[in-house]
Amino acid sequence: MPIQYKESIMDSSIFCRKNAALFDVAHMCGASFRGKDAVEFLESLIVGDVASLEDRTGTLSVFTNDKGGIIDDSVITKVDGEDIYVVLNAGCRDKDIEHIQSHVKKFQGNGKKADFIIHDDRSLLALQGPAAHETLQPLLKDLDLNKFYFSNFAILDIAGIPCWLTRTGYTGEDGFEISVPDSHAVELAQKLLESERVKLTGLGSRDALRLEAGLCLYGNDLNEDITPIEAGLKWTIGKRRRDACDFLGGEVIKKQMADGVSKRRVGFVSKGAPARQHSEIQTADGETIGEITSGAFSPTLKKNIAMGYVEKKHGKAGTELKVVVRGRANDATVTKMPFAPTTYFKGQKDPA
Repeated sequence: MPIQYKESIMDSSIFCRKNAALFDVAHMCGASFRGKDAVEFLESLIVGDVASLEDRTGTLSVFTNDKGGIIDDSVITKVDGEDIYVVLNAGCRDKDIEHIQSHVKKFQGNGKKADFIIHDDRSLLALQGPAAHETLQPLLKDLDLNKFYFSNFAILDIAGIPCWLTRTGYTGEDGFEISVPDSHAVELAQKLLESERVKLTGLGSRDALRLEAGLCLYGNDLNEDITPIEAGLKWTIGKRRRDACDFLGGEVIKKQMADGVSKRRVGFVSKGAPARQHSEIQTADGETIGEITSGAFSPTLKKNIAMGYVEKKHGKAGTELKVVVRGRANDATVTKMPFAPTTYFKGQKDPA
């Protein structure tokens, strides 16, 4: 996916918030865990409660290492009790596959049934924005999108093409991710782009939109030295699983839930030049207390926004701090996230 197409990052981002953006995210790694013990296996590697999900629904979760650090974050969809569909980050693909395959071999060696399947024959399109619903509905014969809610999943034909459809996304807007066979990806993209309210949109806008929505980018805001508790992702840990914490790094995470952590991820609004990854966060008297992990000028809000990690005592919303950009300490205020309101569809949309 290019940084941008014809329109600027600013214009494309605003267009998505008012209409719909189509992102070619075929670089992401779709995969499935299948077999009668697939849920048990996956729950040994992630913090989420897959067993309690209803069929054809999903949730965000994280894969952890022995230290409780985050190997990757992923939307986990329970197709049924023996079929779990996940989308892994492209930059984590190789290490994720190696990690999962090493554990699945041990699991299978104990007589358990779970297979790990990589869908290299499929592409992924993300249709995001308030016009996504009205654009997609005419292409569906057997699904009323007014009854298809955030995190729902379906296997169906879109414009006559067999697809896997999830109501989710990475912009904070209502939208869909469509897994489509490679041989039909261009055809489906062209069909969606027939609408005047849909434009191809690049990586620059995708990053700006996800930051406005307060969503993490792996490699910036999450890594193997950051736990879900430090990242403000405690909610991804299923309540059923918090006593046992029977996943990799569970003992570390359980202790952090009980005792607290020394740092936390927070949002910022700042003056001056936009803060970028690795910009120092300081107190008013110049003490360094953290680092920015993502930052940009917000196309929607028309101001500088960022997120980063600070010592917990400085993480309360409204705290006045400094961020250092090009040697200059600019004023910054700790701010609640998301920066822009999210519009995930959870019901009550009027029919078109």
